[in-house]
Amino acid sequence: MGKSRRTIPEELLLLALDPATGTTAQPQSLDLGLAGAQLVELALAGRIAPDGDRIAVVMPRPTGDPTLDSALELLRRRGSPVRAVHWIGGPRLGLRQTYLSHLERCGMVHAVSTQMCGVLPTTRYQATETAISREIRARLDSAIRTGVPPDPRTAALAALAHAVGLGKHLYPGNEGRSSRSRLRDLIRHDPMGGLVAHAVMDVQNGAGAQSHRGQPERSAQAAPSGRPGGVPMQPNHASGMARVAAH
Repeated sequence: MGKSRRTIPEELLLLALDPATGTTAQPQSLDLGLAGAQLVELALAGRIAPDGDRIAVVMPRPTGDPTLDSALELLRRRGSPVRAVHWIGGPRLGLRQTYLSHLERCGMVHAVSTQMCGVLPTTRYQATETAISREIRARLDSAIRTGVPPDPRTAALAALAHAVGLGKHLYPGNEGRSSRSRLRDLIRHDPMGGLVAHAVMDVQNGAGAQSHRGQPERSAQAAPSGRPGGVPMQPNHASGMARVAAH
């Protein structure tokens, strides 16, 4: 996979970045959305395909994107299709930071060191390529306002944006109510995006944890039991107290 095209996880993260604060909106659900966005990107690359409510690897050949290939290899090692809700509900420690660091290396965001509450060092991220962020937003706006069916990538991005709760960030207040509703409706335009978006919402609603009950399999990607709703805990990393990622 060439890097001339931005991936859906990258675009979802850029959408979530608040230009005023340098933090990401909906941080916990965004982590789930990034894991789901990887599935959509792998499907668009022809590496995986939906099999009912499961995800099957159909071509294990690497894409050339290290982060996507790591996810692809984990899926391949399963040996059998995995339920989308189980995959998305599994722990993804550091996934958001991985993509933030990647965007920084690409020059699309700039890391700014600051302090939380005047004491705890933290890092915020400001978009530097604002034209890219505007172009991503314009694609969503066009799909919402024109009613023309969007291309699969935009449809999947819209589905994930709705699933992680970015609607109220992108289209706030009463004036944005109709746009949020149309954003939700775009979920029907891409089957894979719709499957993944519903899985993201199911994990947030607790369906991911419930679906494990009574089933013998429990993979390394399954949701940990210490968190209601299957949402993975985000423990502090070794450097977390010294450099907290934007959230």
